[in-house]
Amino acid sequence: MYGYGGNILRINLTTGEMNIQPLSQDMAREWIGQRGFIAKILWDELKPGIDPLGPANKLVMSTGPLAGTLVPAGGKVSFGAKSPATGIYGESCMGGHIAAEMKYAGYDVIILEGASSKPCYIYIKDDQVEIRDASHLWGKGAIQTEKALKDELGEEFQICTIGPAGEKLVKYACISHDFGRQAGRTGMGTVMGSKKVKAIAICGHNSIPLADLEATVVKGKEMLKGCFAKENLDEWQNYGTAGVPVWANNIGAFPTKNFQSSYLEGNENLDGKIMREKMVVNDKGCFGCPSPCGKYCYVKPYNVYTEGPEYETTALIGGNCVFTDIEQIGYLNYLCDELGLDTISAGNVIGFAMECFEKGILTREQVGMELKFGDLESFKYLVEKIAAREGIGNILAEGVKYAAEQFGGDSIKFAIQVKGLEWSGYESRSAPSNMLAYMTCDLGAHHNRAWSVTHDIAVGRKVLEGKARKVIELQHIRPFFDLIGCCRLQWVEIGFELEHYPEVLRYVTGFDYSQDDLMKISEKVWNLTRAFAWREIEDFGRKYDYPPARFYEETVTTGPNAGDVLSKEELDFLLDDYYKLRGWDLNGLPTREKLEQMGLGSVVRQLESYGRKIS
Repeated sequence: MYGYGGNILRINLTTGEMNIQPLSQDMAREWIGQRGFIAKILWDELKPGIDPLGPANKLVMSTGPLAGTLVPAGGKVSFGAKSPATGIYGESCMGGHIAAEMKYAGYDVIILEGASSKPCYIYIKDDQVEIRDASHLWGKGAIQTEKALKDELGEEFQICTIGPAGEKLVKYACISHDFGRQAGRTGMGTVMGSKKVKAIAICGHNSIPLADLEATVVKGKEMLKGCFAKENLDEWQNYGTAGVPVWANNIGAFPTKNFQSSYLEGNENLDGKIMREKMVVNDKGCFGCPSPCGKYCYVKPYNVYTEGPEYETTALIGGNCVFTDIEQIGYLNYLCDELGLDTISAGNVIGFAMECFEKGILTREQVGMELKFGDLESFKYLVEKIAAREGIGNILAEGVKYAAEQFGGDSIKFAIQVKGLEWSGYESRSAPSNMLAYMTCDLGAHHNRAWSVTHDIAVGRKVLEGKARKVIELQHIRPFFDLIGCCRLQWVEIGFELEHYPEVLRYVTGFDYSQDDLMKISEKVWNLTRAFAWREIEDFGRKYDYPPARFYEETVTTGPNAGDVLSKEELDFLLDDYYKLRGWDLNGLPTREKLEQMGLGSVVRQLESYGRKIS
């Protein structure tokens, strides 16, 4: 099994049983790795209708064939499960160094089954696997826990953890690693907490067999040199995603005041240069990264260290909750990281609560204090209540869609989510393709799968024709990196060429893929995860792809795009075109022909056995 650790590790937390099984050639060839393995395993092994927080759910941790190799930025790992945030397929990826360590220990996939009766952590040192007591760690912050286990086990271990929010089953709890990397979206930390697993600690000493070692070394060096030669590498290394907020604001895409606007007055104070002057201690990269975009920061007024804030945090905590002090955002970033909360969802939920209070939908008696946009104490109060599931925090811990259903009034119209997942950091009423990308993402409203604001700008922001085709193209390319175990930012941010990857995959794995082959596999996974949602939700379809009414009933209030809105008719035009190009029916469901074309004939039969009528 060239390029792979070669094994799938199963850990039954209920019985304590461990099982190591070999990864098959067919599984590797047909699904590549990481996101592909997760989607296949969850489809095959989860029964429809299970409770995402029950022992029947499985948490699957997986990486890809290029992770831990000489290929640039091979440090990605993904976690997947039925999502407690959305009730459909859930998955989140993160960088750091644990993906490589997992491969060196001999594993491509780790599956946590059942649930422990008491707090535990998973200890993995090559083929030595143990479920260890974590009572001494339960209740600690995610960062504190990682430090404690580093002290206990040694620096050679790579560790991922959850914070108190995961223990309390906050629906958007994240998994943390490397003192600032997060698998943040879809509540994977919540699933880990439901199994009472506080941490996973891995140390490996094996090598990764390569199909052609010499060619891999030559190609790896060529790829690294290619990255180093890119013109905008220096700027990217200096600022990372912290260089994006001012640009996003200037084009009118910066979420502001719970997405009421796309432009924030005072946004210039969030510039990456200011962050670097005030907070950055050093640059920080993930495994094998030639363009380290992480910024390890000391937030002096609050005496805390944190990684970031990166763009999404600055957008959703900063713009969405109206903070224009980068040090305040850095401090709130630290609080979320320590508590184990996804900053995208947390900033979205808290911005929503602030607007509800401003509109009189929430009262001081319900909340426990007065809430104000841009007020540090308001955010701190709510984020601590959410992580503890106390008072109003118990409702907000369920996510913005659920909270709107409880609060009533018109709040569902400005609960900014799709499929129950809070919207990430680009306001898109002036960017139809980006709007469509968020609407149709298989996870919910997330930028990971496709981000196309620059395409909207390049071809015309009012243009609708052709936008669906571009979104589909990106929905195959961007998640492709979550198949192979590599970061996509080299391609996205410094223009590194896609053509390198089929060649280096051949040298690493021995599998001879064309670029088209790889995109077809990515498309196959996309259809499988869409089918997963249909399997779980009987009436799943078009209505689950619509954004909140704010985006088609209200105009942008300020900035360069003031007055812009996308009508419901325009959204339907985009969806119709998208579904047609995907080969789905008008309700947005995969057809028999499409699934069979993708080699998913067994999925057709299973859907029919669950009573789904396939056109």
